[in-house]
Amino acid sequence: MTSLTAPEETTTPPKGPDSRPPRRSRRHLFPYLIIAPAVLLELLIHIIPMATGFWMSFVELTKFFIRRWLEAPFVGLENYRIAIDLNTPVGQELLNSFLVTVGFTALVVGLSWGLGMAAAVALQRPFRGRGVFRTLFLIPYALPLYASVITWNFMLQRDTGVVNHVLVDQLGILDGAPFWLIGDNAFISVVVVAIWRMWPFAFLMFMAGLQSIPGELYEASAMDGASPLRQWRSVTLPMLAPVNQTMLLVMFLWVFNDFNTPYVLFGSAQPRAGDLISFHIYNASFLSWDFGVGSAMSVLLLLFLLAVSLVYLYFTQWKKEKSNA
Repeated sequence: MTSLTAPEETTTPPKGPDSRPPRRSRRHLFPYLIIAPAVLLELLIHIIPMATGFWMSFVELTKFFIRRWLEAPFVGLENYRIAIDLNTPVGQELLNSFLVTVGFTALVVGLSWGLGMAAAVALQRPFRGRGVFRTLFLIPYALPLYASVITWNFMLQRDTGVVNHVLVDQLGILDGAPFWLIGDNAFISVVVVAIWRMWPFAFLMFMAGLQSIPGELYEASAMDGASPLRQWRSVTLPMLAPVNQTMLLVMFLWVFNDFNTPYVLFGSAQPRAGDLISFHIYNASFLSWDFGVGSAMSVLLLLFLLAVSLVYLYFTQWKKEKSNA
């Protein structure tokens, strides 16, 4: 005869008022608490201003609504139409600014890359005084931006600047003292100043990358009879490919978005030849008091830079996979 007994009931002791969460749960919360300040700052500094600018591109936010932003009428894509319509002065000026910026970026990135590579290769092998040259080459990059560009502004003055004094009075290369901060020469001025500031960054990146190339590769290539130019093409460039891929994209984004250099060099009245697009958008917003069109231009610039970056990353990845196949 079998007897059935009811299972014993398990009772959980009641938690006291000072009970705390398990230690495991607290460990799970710790990473979120660590990154919470960074996420909050990212929202305040980048995400919320970007979302606000995106919203402003769809409203007619002119000086009449500057004190009542939320009452600005919704205009849909009208601001974008005005910005890209080449039959209007706004569209024509934006196209001119875009072309000036493309030429400016190509010259600054290309020449900075060349100067940085040449200087890094020249200073690769140890010799007496190499540290002094490295320090001197990095000075433009270490100087405060505003102080250095303001100095260039004084140097490029027509009557009192040292540039005209050297070119006209000392060397006699030019017949008359030209204007460097207005007219067509403004493009040359902003390119020279931007290269002066940017090429030490390329030099620094290349110098760091060259430290990782084994010296045995150069010794083996020299024993095979390779010339310095052949060593640069067959050893240096392939070994610096990862540095090049990242550095070129960073330099492109920095130079295309450069606002501080033309702003400090020219002031608020930018010459047409030096009308870079970031500076143009600033003037369209704060001088014309049309923040809607200015925001639409900013969104278009963001989409253009995103598209170029994605194409560049896709092309570099495709090239890397092709070389590994």
